[in-house]
Parts: sequence; C-alpha cells; structure tokens
Amino acid sequence: MKTAKRLISARPVAAALLFAGLVPGVLSGTVGPEPSFAQARLDAQYEVTLAGIPVGRGGWTINIGDKNYSAAAYGGTIGLLKLIANGSGTSAAQGRVVKGALVATNYAASTTTYKKTEHVHMVLADGDVKSYGIEPTPHVDPRRIPVTAAHRRGVFDPMTASLLHVPGTGNPLTPAACHAATPIFDGRMRYNLNLSYKRMETVKALKGYHGPAVVCAIYFVPVSGYIPDRPVIKYLAAQRHMEIAFAPIAGTRFLVPFRIVVPTPFGTAMLDATKFITAADARTAKAAKTR
Repeated sequence: MKTAKRLISARPVAAALLFAGLVPGVLSGTVGPEPSFAQARLDAQYEVTLAGIPVGRGGWTINIGDKNYSAAAYGGTIGLLKLIANGSGTSAAQGRVVKGALVATNYAASTTTYKKTEHVHMVLADGDVKSYGIEPTPHVDPRRIPVTAAHRRGVFDPMTASLLHVPGTGNPLTPAACHAATPIFDGRMRYNLNLSYKRMETVKALKGYHGPAVVCAIYFVPVSGYIPDRPVIKYLAAQRHMEIAFAPIAGTRFLVPFRIVVPTPFGTAMLDATKFITAADARTAKAAKTR
C-alpha cells in the first residue's frame, strides 16, 4: 500500500518531466485570451491509461503565427484514480517566433491535488530565466540539489520544450528529428530530455490526424532542483524503455507529441491522442518550406 501511495504522489512530477501532462494531474491551461495571430493551429485531446485502464483526460491547443506563439492545455484524473488521487492542472507558454524557432517569454502552471494547490510562473528572455516563483513558497529541503544561476540559462520551459522544431527544408518526419537534447527548467527542477531515433510508424486519432509519426526513445537526466533519493527520480533516470511518437503541425516544421509511453511497476502508462486536428493557412505552409 505504501508503494502505491508513493507512486500516485509522484505522478504529477513525472507528468511535468515528460509532457506537461503525461500522468493525470498536470496538463496545461491558458494565459490570457486566445491569440488572433495564429497562422498554424493544433487542437488536440488526449487520454491517459495505466495498464489499459483510463485514468486521465485533457486537451492541448497550440497557435503559431509569423511573430508569436502560444500553447495551452488542461487535464485531470478520471475514473477510479479520481477517487483515490484526484488531481487537475493547467499550464501555458507564450513567446516569439525567431527564425522559425520558438523563444518563450512567459510560462505558467497550476496543479491541484487532494493535498494542495500550487502555482508556478516564469519570465524568460532568449532562453534565460529572468524571474520565477512558486506559490505557496515550498518548504526548503536541504536534501534538494540547489539550482544555480547557470542552470537557469539556455533552457526551455516544459511546454515549449514539447514542441520539437526540425530545421531544414525537407520532410521533418525523419530519424534526424530525434537527434535532440533539450535542457528544461520547470520552476523547481532543471533536467535534460534526450531523444534518440527508434522507428517510423503510422498513427491514427479517433478524430483528425491519420498519418506518419516518428518515434523517439526519451531519456530523463536530472541536473538540479531534485532530491536524489526520491524513488520517482531514480526510476525515471534509470528507465530505458520510454518513448514518444511525434506528429506534425500542418504547414510548419514543428512536431508535437501524439503518444507517450512509460513503463511503470503497475503496468504501462500511455498518453494517446484521441483528437489531433491541425491546420495552416497557405502563407504559413509556403513559409515552412523555406525554413
């Protein structure tokens, strides 16, 4: 019983690490009104299962324009898990489009569990964290590895990090898309997510996208802001069988998680798109071919 409680309490952490919402309790939300600048858009919904049993559900909206972008999502537990570990969350990112890449300026996240509600906010400039905070202020645990100023430079927020930009002019859905190592700071922890190519496959949502996806292995490397003895940290750092399938946002060179798979002691945890509708206007599609 103690093991089950420990894993349930660790789920929001795993979610933030892998996709701002892999495990029920931490998907994302909104910051301000929906932008009018969108030239490319994704409207997606996801279901989370554990050992084949639905335990969470949420959605994700992305808008990418010529100069600005926004990404927002929401999610929460469902079914039996909601009775024993109820949780919900919102988070979002906004920023600029610079030479085809996304440069975040703001990130915010809020999570609610049966124990507490927590809000995270960050202001960034050119990949450096200028200010950030967590409310309420968390207890200072001396076991936690300190986050230095250097660890907050040259990083992505968790939401922007989930949008994989593939440079070049050819088809972005190639093995080369998985040659990436992303430094991430989520307001508490600094870590890297490293990708390596596994395979190509065809994916199909119940509504929307049906087509090719590139599947990458994903490796979690903690850097700072974590407690080394935490079981979830040890488990994720040692895990070699996590994978993520990326599908494209139409008319752009951005790939977005369509499915994430993480083995757990209780069975396979999977986030899978049930709706994945993406579109771009003609001007955006033409511009994407030249990036």
